[in-house]
Amino acid sequence: MKLLTGTIPGKTHPSVFSVSDGRATMLSEDAGDLSALIAAAAQGEALPTPGDDAGQVDVADVIPALPVARPGKIVCLGLNFAEHAKEGGYDVPDYPAMFMRAATSMIPAGAPMVLPTASHTFDYETELMVIVGKGGRHIAEADALDHVFGYTTFNDGSIREYQRKTHQWTAGKNFDGTGAIGPIVVTPDEVPEGASGLAIQTRLNGRTLQNSNTSDMIFTVARTIAIVSEIMTLEPGDMIAFGTPPGVGHARKPQVWMKAGDVVEVEIEGIGLCRNEIVAEADMVQGTAAE
Repeated sequence: MKLLTGTIPGKTHPSVFSVSDGRATMLSEDAGDLSALIAAAAQGEALPTPGDDAGQVDVADVIPALPVARPGKIVCLGLNFAEHAKEGGYDVPDYPAMFMRAATSMIPAGAPMVLPTASHTFDYETELMVIVGKGGRHIAEADALDHVFGYTTFNDGSIREYQRKTHQWTAGKNFDGTGAIGPIVVTPDEVPEGASGLAIQTRLNGRTLQNSNTSDMIFTVARTIAIVSEIMTLEPGDMIAFGTPPGVGHARKPQVWMKAGDVVEVEIEGIGLCRNEIVAEADMVQGTAAE
């Protein structure tokens, strides 16, 4: 099933829709996000199906919201594509580089990604994101895919100047409003096992800058879930991002940074496209003051 969380005209609270052929069918009205469906699935319940009288709208009429409004954990992998590690001057890892993202850094598809006042070095990163269904600790790799609720698209927007201020990447990965997710979450039956073998791209103002395949990930979904759950308990609604392929802006000559007015699209075959405009933080502050 393809799931979309968002608001429609006349509504102020997000609902959950199933998506097919450009139409969004009401699945859970005023649900807020996918949390209730994730919790039910974690208990072994099947996803609901729309009723015969369920309302429908065009997908374009749904304003996306965050799939999970306040995830307990957002675990991110770095250097999970060998060529990306090399372009950044790193060795190819034999254990995943990990960092955490704060919920305040996340925005839904369609919302403005915020170019901070502090730095112009705003870079794109197309990534596969897993939403955890059934939680657990010390999850065996052979069982790990049973813990996936769904897959979505993530743009791990990064402020490179701050990422490289220290050996820890947290600062550059957590500026408010820099990580875009969604809008579509697909259940595992919609994609190949472990979401492997899917084309993954970034386009900036229509120019393709990243073009790879999820089969090139060093650490697979199953292996990563096993590794992460050695360290921490995974809970329903947690998220895991799987790193970006080569082609990022900071490694290009000349370097490419996202600027105010740019439009960035990250897309994964069979999952969806996350499209966002870049807006300067200063302009957003001025707009709020004017209101």
